[in-house]
Amino acid sequence: MRMTRSVDSVQFLPFLTTDVNNLSWLSYGALKGNWTLIVVNAVGAVLQTLYILVYLYYCHRKHAVLLQTATLLGVLVLGFGYFWLLVPDTETRLQQLGLFCSVFTISMYLSPLADLAKVIRTKSTQRLSFSLTIATLLTSASWTFYGFRLKDPYIVVPNFPGILTSFIRFWLFWKYPQEQDRNYQLLQT
Repeated sequence: MRMTRSVDSVQFLPFLTTDVNNLSWLSYGALKGNWTLIVVNAVGAVLQTLYILVYLYYCHRKHAVLLQTATLLGVLVLGFGYFWLLVPDTETRLQQLGLFCSVFTISMYLSPLADLAKVIRTKSTQRLSFSLTIATLLTSASWTFYGFRLKDPYIVVPNFPGILTSFIRFWLFWKYPQEQDRNYQLLQT
C-alpha cells in the first residue's frame, strides 16, 4: 500500500476480520488466564489495527471501509456484552466464547477458498499470495500443536482447517504456477 500509495490491489475485509479474531481470542485468553493467548493476540490486534489505519489513509472510498469497521465493532461490542455481562458462569462463558472463536477462525481460514473457482477457471494463482499461504500453514500448525499441548479443542479444531486450506493452495500453486511481473511480486511480499 505504501509503495503504490493505493489500496486497489488489497482487500480490506481480511484485515478487519483478523483484528476481530485477535480481539476475540484475546478475550478467551483473558478468561482462561493464558498469557500466551493474551500476548500473541494483543500484539496481533495492535498490528491489525495499524494495518487498518494505513488502509484508511490510502483509501479513497473511506465511507464503505468505515461502515464495515463500525459494523464489525458493533458486533464485537454486542458479543463482549453478551459474554461478559449476560453469561454469569465462568465455565459456560469459556465454552461459549471458545465456540464463537472457533467458528470465526474456521470461517477466516476457509475464506481464501472463495477464490478457488476463479483460480481453477482462469488457471492462474495470481489472486493468491504464496507468502501468506506459508504464514497460514506455520501459524495454524503452531496453534494446532499448542492446542494439543493444552488439550483445548477450541484451539485445535479451528486451526486444523488452516493446515488443510494451506495444502490446497500449495497444490494450486503447483498446478498453476504464477507468471507475474516484478511489481506484483513486490506487492505480495
